[in-house]
Amino acid sequence: MRIHYLQHVPFENPGSILTWAEENNCFVSSTKLYQNDSLPGQKDFDWLVIMGGPMNIYEEKNYHWLTEEKIFIKESIAAGKIVIGLCLGGQLLADAIGGKVTANPCKEIGWFPIRLSERARQSPLFSFFPENPIVFQWHGDTFSELPQEAECIASSAACEHQAFVYKKRVFGFQYHLENTAEIVGGLIKNCAGEMIPGTYVQTPEEVAAHPEYIKQDNKWMNMFLTQLKKMYE
Repeated sequence: MRIHYLQHVPFENPGSILTWAEENNCFVSSTKLYQNDSLPGQKDFDWLVIMGGPMNIYEEKNYHWLTEEKIFIKESIAAGKIVIGLCLGGQLLADAIGGKVTANPCKEIGWFPIRLSERARQSPLFSFFPENPIVFQWHGDTFSELPQEAECIASSAACEHQAFVYKKRVFGFQYHLENTAEIVGGLIKNCAGEMIPGTYVQTPEEVAAHPEYIKQDNKWMNMFLTQLKKMYE
């Protein structure tokens, strides 16, 4: 199996997804958009993973590659690829399928519980999650509206739409399960200016204090990917 990922900044790579891919003998390639790398052909990969980043999806003037990336994402969905979007990646997916991305009522940064829908928890892809898993958040925008074909499968006190599934093969997550300690540290270092005190914004010390959450989130990501691989083999 061939996995290609789109990376928007140096400090947000696929983290534990890369470990899972290596353990499952997957070929991994990447496009580092911040380095103006070229995008692959649709025949060159099976799964597409779209990473997060501090930019917003509508900042094409500042990040010119966003325009080409959006076209590429639409083509990947149309080509029937498995597509996974994380945070900014999930927002780009929502935009590609006809949803809307707007500012969330509040920023959400740190470790917070989400609520998975009962239908999601009945799916093999998500049945192993507890009712209120604690996940890592770092966002100001969100996919505030989704088309009818997309099913919202998770929410939180701060953000109504935390995850969605589209056509059983496109998955948008507002939160991060893939982040390693190194990635979390990179976010704190590079995006500390976003950590303005608020109800759903934790301090750098609070964010960095939970290696056990990182370990658990990575385990859930691995289980999700393993089930997804089984479903499409």
